[in-house]
Amino acid sequence: MSGAEEVAGPELFVDAWDPGFGASFEAAPAGPAAPSSQQVDANVELPAVDWRAIDVRRGVRAPDVVLLVDGVRRIDASVWTAEADGGSYPGVAASYAAGVVRCDLERGVAALAGAKVGRGLFTASPSARDVRAGTVRYPVHRVGGTGELNKLQAAVQGPLTALEVEVSGAARIDGDLLVVDGPLRNRRQLPRALGYVKTQHSQYLDARLTAVVTGLRAGQRCPVFRLGTAWGGYSWYLRLPVASGAPWAGIVRVECSAELSEPEAIGLADLSLVTLPRFASTPYKDPRAPQNLIPIAGLERRLRALLGDARLLHRALTAAARAGRGHRR
Repeated sequence: MSGAEEVAGPELFVDAWDPGFGASFEAAPAGPAAPSSQQVDANVELPAVDWRAIDVRRGVRAPDVVLLVDGVRRIDASVWTAEADGGSYPGVAASYAAGVVRCDLERGVAALAGAKVGRGLFTASPSARDVRAGTVRYPVHRVGGTGELNKLQAAVQGPLTALEVEVSGAARIDGDLLVVDGPLRNRRQLPRALGYVKTQHSQYLDARLTAVVTGLRAGQRCPVFRLGTAWGGYSWYLRLPVASGAPWAGIVRVECSAELSEPEAIGLADLSLVTLPRFASTPYKDPRAPQNLIPIAGLERRLRALLGDARLLHRALTAAARAGRGHRR
């Protein structure tokens, strides 16, 4: 791939570092996140004083069709601009992809139901223009502030989420259950949708309620509670099948929209308990077992392949930036 789009804008430079190792201008990583201070209503399904493990309820059966949605993103290159006024802004050229796997539980088959790739140049530069590296185009996404690297990388999440909504919406059928890998965020308007959080970074419950969670056996869940976060909604923990006896082994947090009624949220919690353990991975197949669900692991591999060769894209971006600077001179 070679060539550069003939547009006016600042000079663009590509960092020589492999993006897999960060950028040469990257600041030291931040420390661990502080414990969550968000308000929690633990009295949704049971009074907090009566919290206990909940087993699969009689009569609850998994849906015939489950859609599992995931997205991947990759920084193809760290860049910076040389502005006409002598200033400079960092940026990242990123590729991202979203896809959905349709799992027909009645027939025992799973298939890719849709996938889409997007790319972008994320920068705070007011004069940056789209970059074309051979046949690949990176549209500009303006990021507020001065362009701190962590904000640039986080800015990729918005377009990626929009892509996930697009591909999952096209694949839905009546009566299905949609499981999003990660928090629901602004996908809470989707019907019968669950957010599946496999890594626990925040502690939402007090010590007594947390003891109920860590005491769950495989195939049990805790009562539904409600989070008072900016993306507040109903949530619960469940334990997937796991051999380890560690307190948090196999524990995942599941969430659904705050717009649902309490009985609707409890119904989805019951549905998750008869559905998600069926997809749990095993250690000999996946080092993130059992939390990294088998269809999600396969989808991630497919999506990363769709992003293209990272080394070729890095070279193409470097050539495009060099050609653009030569054209201006």
